[in-house]
Amino acid sequence: MGLDRVNEVKQRLLLDLDFPVITVAGTNGKGSSCAMLERIYLDAGYSVGCYTSPHLLHYNERVRINGLEANDAALCSAFAAVEQARENTELTYFESGTLAAIWLFKKMQLDIAILEVGLGGRLDAVNAFEPSCTIVTSVALDHMEFLGNSRESIGFEKAGIFRKGVPAICGDANPPATLVTHAQAIGADFQLIQQYFGFYSTDESWTYREETPQKLPTEIADLPFPALKGDFQLHNAACVIAAIQALQTRLPVNHSQMVSGLKAVNIAGRFQRVDSHPQIILDVAHNPHAALALVENLRHLPCSGRTLAVFAMLADKDIAGVIHAVKSQINAWYVADIDHARGAKASQLVDSICQQIPDCTVAGFSNVILAFRQAYKEAAENDRIIVFGSFFTVADIMRVLGGQSAKQALNLG
Repeated sequence: MGLDRVNEVKQRLLLDLDFPVITVAGTNGKGSSCAMLERIYLDAGYSVGCYTSPHLLHYNERVRINGLEANDAALCSAFAAVEQARENTELTYFESGTLAAIWLFKKMQLDIAILEVGLGGRLDAVNAFEPSCTIVTSVALDHMEFLGNSRESIGFEKAGIFRKGVPAICGDANPPATLVTHAQAIGADFQLIQQYFGFYSTDESWTYREETPQKLPTEIADLPFPALKGDFQLHNAACVIAAIQALQTRLPVNHSQMVSGLKAVNIAGRFQRVDSHPQIILDVAHNPHAALALVENLRHLPCSGRTLAVFAMLADKDIAGVIHAVKSQINAWYVADIDHARGAKASQLVDSICQQIPDCTVAGFSNVILAFRQAYKEAAENDRIIVFGSFFTVADIMRVLGGQSAKQALNLG
């Protein structure tokens, strides 16, 4: 990992940007925050680029311009430009993709670009581009083989996106000391939730509040709850409003545009309900922190029947931690292999589940589709099926459903 290769090719491509960039890092909440920023700025009438990862079904999902996925021709042109410019410099998959996305964004002469960090922050390819504002949504244990096995080491990596004098917004109310220390050491404009800014809510709406020693409190009231599900989304939304406030002099956004953006935002695979009777919910939760958010959403969604889990994970993730987080909500498990070099075997998942829940109902399958088919056959109308554990798990089911009901897609009518 490093930025030397990206910087070399960036210079050859002349990718110095003359529009604002918001860089978003964090263990969880990055995708939701990027989606909210994108939607609000679009509703404010700006030309917006959004670069995220990973994708679920098509690579084009990673590169959006004015709310639409980049088409194949545009992406091919961008990759051709990167390939020509790199000469003998070797680039990784993500580095090439990042440079191609930024090449497209510059060509389109955008008003703003929103860039999601792929891994960590300090050495991520996205960090080769200078931000006008930065957000770290949360710091939890994930990607420990690259970022270190503690919140302190991971926090330092994520703080690498901060810059001197640039707003550094942190949505983790208890951030690692390394993150705070780094922000202070480089002179970043550090803004911590529950200190510099925050929110409070009623049953009907929520209010963003900002208070600093230098100025009187500012409040933005009567904001709608984000269309994305989960109380934790208010933390993400507060960070988003803080970023928008930080850039108000360059890109003004009014209250009605914030309201419409929060109401309209959506993102695939985040507690996404795709069918009913039984309910089918897709969620890409793949670490304990995200799994706890999934549990919170399940508790808030009434279900008079059982909850059946279609579950598959990558072997290098904290499998035991995810199972521990969700086990109180699951009545039966349908676990599967993932057709990927890093995929955990169903037998490994079964063993891990049985260690924590000795009397559990669990069955293993060779792939996610077979597990889902069996869960659907055994589900009653008032049950729900939750598909989770990785982006690959959710993508397999999205691909099979293809916009149809599960009964149609599985030919069970």
